[in-house]
Amino acid sequence: MDFRTTVERAQRLKQLHAEYEPLVLPTVWDVWSARTAADAGFTALTIGSHPLATSRGAEDQEGQTFEEVLAAVRPIIAAVDIPVSVDLEAGYGQEPADLIAGLIEVGGVGLNVEDTVHSEGGRLRSTEEHARYVAGLRAAADKAGVPVWINGRTDLFAHAQDASAVLDEAIERLRALEQAGADSVYPVRIQDDDDLLEAVTGAVTVPVNSTAHPVKHDLERFRRLGVRRITYGPLLQLAMTDAMKDMLGPWTP
Repeated sequence: MDFRTTVERAQRLKQLHAEYEPLVLPTVWDVWSARTAADAGFTALTIGSHPLATSRGAEDQEGQTFEEVLAAVRPIIAAVDIPVSVDLEAGYGQEPADLIAGLIEVGGVGLNVEDTVHSEGGRLRSTEEHARYVAGLRAAADKAGVPVWINGRTDLFAHAQDASAVLDEAIERLRALEQAGADSVYPVRIQDDDDLLEAVTGAVTVPVNSTAHPVKHDLERFRRLGVRRITYGPLLQLAMTDAMKDMLGPWTP
């Protein structure tokens, strides 16, 4: 993809976040799923690390190298004419500038980056460390001349036995990501908790991303709670897996 098109798509992704509350970005994993979502009328997409890995027979949580991920997402991005963001997990051990350069080279215009460092035993980055990494991504994107949309994810709630007990720490982390240059923030594993969602959406000024199940969840509920960005994570692929099993069931020997 040429540089001008990449810049235009990045600008369009930023515009879409302002136009839609919430902006729903279906999480896809191959050319077929991307084209299906685009044909359904969606204006932007995300490629999820979990469904991408599953579709390729690999493990999630950085079971693929950065180079393998880039090779896999390139044809997906090229198959549609709408902006595509890519889940880049914790960065695959790459320096921020290298992560941005690789993303832009394949035409990606947004990224998701989490604070669980899978290559180091699944440790959680500190608030300051994760904010520095996001700041490095922001600086690299600015230097490259592409307004890459950075979705700063924290797994703090997912690591806690009691999610409500780490709310204050999570808010501190989300605010640090916002100040570091994240365009949106993504606290995972609280999509079913109204109180926690409302607390985090009220604590930051950038859009809060929530995971959603395409069948079990309700768009209006997320809108009411202040969620301004929705992705499916692995849940769309899992829902389709269940549907496929139901359809094939009567045909099994």
